[in-house]
Amino acid sequence: MTALLTPPPLATSSGPRPFRWTVALFHHMGDSGAFEGRRAKLIRGQLIEEGPMDAPHAIAVEKTDAELRAAFGKGWRYRVQLPLVLGQDTDPMPDIAVIRGTPGAVVHPTAAELVVEIADSSLDYDTTTKAELYATAGIADYWVLDVDGRRLLVFRDPEPLPAGLGATAYRTRLILTDAEIISPLAAPTATVHVVNLLP
Repeated sequence: MTALLTPPPLATSSGPRPFRWTVALFHHMGDSGAFEGRRAKLIRGQLIEEGPMDAPHAIAVEKTDAELRAAFGKGWRYRVQLPLVLGQDTDPMPDIAVIRGTPGAVVHPTAAELVVEIADSSLDYDTTTKAELYATAGIADYWVLDVDGRRLLVFRDPEPLPAGLGATAYRTRLILTDAEIISPLAAPTATVHVVNLLP
């Protein structure tokens, strides 16, 4: 039996207000097919739609997924463009999330050891808004694969910003060329060649 969702209250006479989505409503609408083919994400209560995925982006997702599976091995979950719930109003649906454990949980994960976003047209968004979002969620290792620039941007060491801002930023930022290698924080003995991630 599917639970009915209670719609949010209607705008009052005080005037119009923005409609803030919840993860529950976002997932319900997604399950009903409302976002079919739209690559929808939910960021702080707002729906974000990315355009159609081009071939280089898709190839980079496949190659990065294969490399991370080889680097981490068994005992990990590899989620490709699947929910990662980071609050009641946020599900960024990252390109790749590596999560400790094995598949089988009945709820969507709320944390990851590594998140990777593949960036072409979304590079600015992925390195600002999403970086702050993942840092605030405590994601210790966040990678942005810059397809056009043929480089990997690595964000580590989340640290709260000054009191009152309610946000966190990454203290460490690395820029790796396609000739370099890196080890994920959660798999320090593994090596990932940046060139093997790129289309």
